Amino acid sequence: MSDNGIETIILIVTCTDSLTIDTITAFEVVLPNGTITTATETQNPDLFFGLKGGFNNFGIVTKFTALAFPQGQVWGGLSTFTFDQLDKVTQATAEFAQQVKDPKAAIIPTFNFLLGQPGVSLLMFYDGPAPPSGIFERFQSIPHFTSDVKARSFTSLVQASPANATYGLRGAFNTVSLKNYSQPIMNLVLDQCKNLGEQASFKFKTNLFISYDVEPFLPTMSARSKGGAYPHDDFLMPLNLYFAWVSPLDDEWFHDAIEESARVIREQAIAEGQDIAGAKQIKYGNYASATENLTSIYGSNLPRLQELKQKYDPNNIMGLAGGYRL
Repeated sequence: MSDNGIETIILIVTCTDSLTIDTITAFEVVLPNGTITTATETQNPDLFFGLKGGFNNFGIVTKFTALAFPQGQVWGGLSTFTFDQLDKVTQATAEFAQQVKDPKAAIIPTFNFLLGQPGVSLLMFYDGPAPPSGIFERFQSIPHFTSDVKARSFTSLVQASPANATYGLRGAFNTVSLKNYSQPIMNLVLDQCKNLGEQASFKFKTNLFISYDVEPFLPTMSARSKGGAYPHDDFLMPLNLYFAWVSPLDDEWFHDAIEESARVIREQAIAEGQDIAGAKQIKYGNYASATENLTSIYGSNLPRLQELKQKYDPNNIMGLAGGYRL
């Protein structure tokens, strides 16, 4: 089960069609002074740059124009696995990340702690009606709890992915940007999910949700980068941490726990030689902590974005809204 449904579906076509941000050709935007304008690569190109990852700092976007791609039948769906199969799923995930180079193939395993038990929801996807042999057998050979994997329309695949699973709960996100989903990283993700889930269940004895979304991509994702506020020409894969709970009295514990968990995983990746330390740890803004330092999201683009903010919103009208503020 994933908390972010449709977004997860969008991510699985990244290796073939690039990030959605790189398919946008125009924004219609209402600027803070009330002017309606258009931003493209040739018209207001500085604003176009800022809107590609700059969130709501420059105005309100009222229209997106994006490239469209033909989409035929696909193969895929959701399989779930109980706690006794988790080691097999982590091993299969690491093998997939290391060995599968077909850009049409994608997985998003979500390691969850829910209702007092750890488990995995695995989204498998192939951009075609049937995958070649040797890609998904490593998962299909593991005994599953439920499975809805088949040839289907893309619309059917989107509808099959659960969304809003934690509706009504409080929540926090965090993320680690990785170069590699190694076996030690996968083992650590599973350990963090189980240990923190058990600690939280024992301490609070209320409804809670601990989730780690593993998203292995191919380096071709960055090769198609067209620039923008979010720097993504250096290949990094996001790991999405999401914790949900009931009471505002428990906020501090969950916020501290998710921050520490992200730190532990990041340090493990650095220790095994992944080049992600310091300024190279660029975090995907849609997953980053609400208190994340903006340099960690925008890197060397931050000064340029702050200049754009002064140009298009000198009175900080958009500061009245929530979100990351430049």
